[in-house]
Amino acid sequence: MAAVARTEKNRRLPVAVLQVLGVAAAYYAGTCIGTLKGVTRLDGVNVSPLWPSTGIALTALFLLGIRVWPGITLGTFLSLATLGPLNASALGIMAGSTLAPVCSCLLLRRVGFRIELDRLRDGMALVFLGALTGMLISATTAAGVLALNGLLPLGFGATWLAWWTGDAMGVLLVTPFLLVLCRIRLPLPTHRWAETTAIVVSAAVVTPLAITRSLTLIFLFFPVLIWAALRFELAGSAPYALFVSVLAIFEATKSTGVFASHSLTERLVSLQALNGSVALTSLLLAATITEQNRVRMKIEKACDALAQVVEEIAPQRARPWPPDRRRRD
Repeated sequence: MAAVARTEKNRRLPVAVLQVLGVAAAYYAGTCIGTLKGVTRLDGVNVSPLWPSTGIALTALFLLGIRVWPGITLGTFLSLATLGPLNASALGIMAGSTLAPVCSCLLLRRVGFRIELDRLRDGMALVFLGALTGMLISATTAAGVLALNGLLPLGFGATWLAWWTGDAMGVLLVTPFLLVLCRIRLPLPTHRWAETTAIVVSAAVVTPLAITRSLTLIFLFFPVLIWAALRFELAGSAPYALFVSVLAIFEATKSTGVFASHSLTERLVSLQALNGSVALTSLLLAATITEQNRVRMKIEKACDALAQVVEEIAPQRARPWPPDRRRRD
C-alpha cells in the first residue's frame, strides 16, 4: 500500500512542477504586457494602471489550487530581474506579490465564491475582497520596502495608490476574462452569430471614437458594454471591458491625443476612474443578469415539475354523479 502511495506521489510531482512553471511563465508574460505601453514612471518607480499579472495569479490559484503559489514568486523574480538589477527590496516585492493573490483567494473561498460568477454576491466579493482588499498587501509591501531602502520618498502616497489600483484593475478586468476563457467549449453555438457580429462591429466602431476623439465622449461605449452584458452576460462583457481598458491605456501613453494636455497624475486618475467604472459595470451587471436567468430557469423547472405532478394525481375524467333513485312523493 505504501508503494502504491509513493508511486502516485511520484506521478503527481512532475505535474505539480509543470503547473508551477506554467504559472511562472504566464505571470511573467503578464508583466511583459503590463510594461509594454501602460507603464508610467512615478517617484522614480515604474507603475502601470493595469497589471495583468495579478489577474493571472488569482485565476491560477482558483483553477489549480493554492499549491502553485511558488509559480507566482518565480514569475515575480523573473519580471524584477528583467526590469532592472535586483536589490534588497526585491524580496519584499516578491513576498507582497505572492501574498496578495493568495490572501485574495483564501478570502474568496471563505465567503463561498464561485468561479462561474453567476451570482451578484460573487461579483461583489471579487470587487471588494479579491481586488480592493487583497491587493492592499502587494501595494503596501512594495511601497514600504522601497521607501525603507531609500528608493521612494516618505510621501509616496501617489505611488502607493497607483500600484494598488493597477493591481486591483488586473483582478477586476483580467480574472473574469480568463475565467470565461477557461469555460469555452467547442463547438461554439452558432444560433446567435448575427447578434455577436453586430456587437463586435459596434465595439470596433464606437470604442475608438469614444476614447480617441474627446474626453466628453469617453463614456459613449457604455451602451455597447451594457448590450454585451445583457445579451451574453460575462462572456460578452468581460472581453469588451478588457478591450476598452487596453485601448484607453494606449491612448493615455501617447504624446498626442485627448490626454496630451493632462499631467501624469491627471492621466492616472482618469484611467483608474475609467477602468473602475468599466470593470464594475461589466462584472456586476453580468453577474446580476446571470443570477436572474438562473432563478428564472429554476422557477420554470419547478413549474414544469408541479404541472407534471398535478397531471399525474388528477383524475382522467370526472366520475358521473350517481342517479337519485329515491321516489318522489
